[in-house]
Amino acid sequence: MSKTHGEPNRLSHESSPYLQQHAYNPVDWYPWGEEAFAEARKSELPVFLSVGYSACHWCHVMERESFEHPQIAQLMNQWFINVKVDREERPDVDQIYMTAVQLVTGQGGWPMSVFMTPEGEPFFGGTYWPPTSQQGMLGFGEILQRIHDYWTQHREECVGKGREMVEAIDQLQTQQRMKSALNENLLKNAEQKILEAADWQHGGLGQAPKFPHPVDFKLLLRTWKRFGNEKALEFVCLTLDKMADGGIYDHLGGGFARYATDQRWLVPHFEKMLYDNAQLVPVYLDAYLATKNQKYLNTVKETLNYVMREMTAKQGGFYSTQDADSEGVEGKYYVWTKSEIETLLGEDAEIFCACYDVSEHGNWEGDTILNRPKSMEVLTKQLEVNLDELLQVLKRSRETLLNHREANRIPPGRDEKILMAWNGMMLSAFAQAIAIIDSVYYRETARLTADFLLETMRDDQGRLWHSYKDGRCQISGFLDDYACLIEGLTDLSLAVQEERYLQAAVELSETMIAQFYDEESAAFLYTPLDHEQLIVRIRDQYDNAIPSGTNLAIHALLKLGQLVDNEKFIAVATAALDTVSGTLLHQPTGMCQALLALDRHLGPTSELICLVPDNETVSKRFHLLSSQYAPLTSVVVQSAETPTWSLLNAKFQGKTTVEGKVTVYHCTRGRCDEPWIGGEQIEKNMSFHTT
Repeated sequence: MSKTHGEPNRLSHESSPYLQQHAYNPVDWYPWGEEAFAEARKSELPVFLSVGYSACHWCHVMERESFEHPQIAQLMNQWFINVKVDREERPDVDQIYMTAVQLVTGQGGWPMSVFMTPEGEPFFGGTYWPPTSQQGMLGFGEILQRIHDYWTQHREECVGKGREMVEAIDQLQTQQRMKSALNENLLKNAEQKILEAADWQHGGLGQAPKFPHPVDFKLLLRTWKRFGNEKALEFVCLTLDKMADGGIYDHLGGGFARYATDQRWLVPHFEKMLYDNAQLVPVYLDAYLATKNQKYLNTVKETLNYVMREMTAKQGGFYSTQDADSEGVEGKYYVWTKSEIETLLGEDAEIFCACYDVSEHGNWEGDTILNRPKSMEVLTKQLEVNLDELLQVLKRSRETLLNHREANRIPPGRDEKILMAWNGMMLSAFAQAIAIIDSVYYRETARLTADFLLETMRDDQGRLWHSYKDGRCQISGFLDDYACLIEGLTDLSLAVQEERYLQAAVELSETMIAQFYDEESAAFLYTPLDHEQLIVRIRDQYDNAIPSGTNLAIHALLKLGQLVDNEKFIAVATAALDTVSGTLLHQPTGMCQALLALDRHLGPTSELICLVPDNETVSKRFHLLSSQYAPLTSVVVQSAETPTWSLLNAKFQGKTTVEGKVTVYHCTRGRCDEPWIGGEQIEKNMSFHTT
């Protein structure tokens, strides 16, 4: 990371922590914008685009090795116009040029490095390059020389290659497979494809490196619910167990790292991303509801507590990421030696070390990454202690080590940007947790965040901003910003029984359709109508670490439309789902979020409409009615004293409390069963409720 000495470059005026980290590089960086491309056209120089993010370990490595290297910086400044982009601030730019890199190299990643014409047309690219050639990999200095020579001697070929690349990117955005019928066969096919990639020994999909893939496991739980394939549930539980026990999970502070570098989830790439934890919390919640395994609920609580403690802004909103590195060393903040633990824990050290795989020689580069390879049952026999005593020792030990870590170690850097899409996802996670966990802190955190997003990150015309940092909102919202906030507000509204959030979700849905939906192609585009003109207008169809904007929008619109009986929302979502139906068939593992929408489209969806005689029992009844795994059922609770839901008047039409008791109506597609009257009958019927 660049030190703050010498003359700052143009990035010193940017709010992005990632860009500010490069503000004192000797490279004459430009932020993304017309100024850079105007200068490239004027000077007839190619543009070098470098894209990364604050928590990216290899981004920091390339900075130290190349961008802080005086001779390499001199070549960059002499031969190129250099542009630095934070991929989290500009996902539109990142997606376009990542597609180019993948077309050139067959793979992608960050830091992303792209050479392009002054018109922004890419003609060569890659990811990380070392400063000098080594082990068969060209060095960055030599690449600069070769690109400069080729641009000087064969400029027209570079321009022609750039135009071909733009055409190829555009074709990838617009091509669609032949449509498929929207039926259960698509869900069965997806379940089969996911399970074919299953690692039945360690959990997870494929080989190392191992990524969590939360949406895949959320879909497997849905297909288990629909088809009853116990293998699907078994594999979800295996994976969730292995991740929660592995080194990818922070056993002291809570929360998951971005991915594991090995097959068995032991060695994480230590950066923590808000979006991973926002997606994993609902999966663990669903698994808890499906199995009643308390371990999954504990993981949820620890993860949300981590988010509140380390990733929540005072005014509301959630920060983006935490770095992998501390004091320039990857993982230093998180790893331990046995001697440290023995000094800090005393008599408890033996039990703790046996449980968390702590040894003299460590399990990673001489240190220990805490993980739990043995079950509690095995440990109680091995250590000859009862379970209660074991759990007490471990809880006490974790608290001691966490307090020491926070008080004595330098924490990793934190990117304090507040990004709308990621915040919408975490808002939904908190809302879903509120339905199950009676926590005033979760309710307050969720409300504070929702209010901040709506009051500070929405402009006077009701449109969303993408990013907030240091009091400044920047960049018009993208499709996933709207989709994630719409779903988060929908979930929160039901969880805290406040219609203002549901009303905001409806308003934002209208804006999303107007700005992003193309009726002619029945498809969503990623950027709004009045967005800056880039070389292509992207669609963002396939799920990656974050589900695609298209698939998120389809799901959010369908879910909200069904809840508020808005035929327009349902029609748009269904048409967009039909547009991608062929992709659901042929590439299901890249479309799991859309397949969740298909599951909802096929239904049957239902509501549990609950009327309670007084305000005091609203939360209690909401928690009871949310206690089963019923992902296609919406729980709507209203007090007879203070009616809440004007948007849902049709659902409450003709319904009232019976005999002054709490009364529940189970309704499917507008038809309701006989009401459940009183607590005893409700609890009895809930045990049979499986929709």
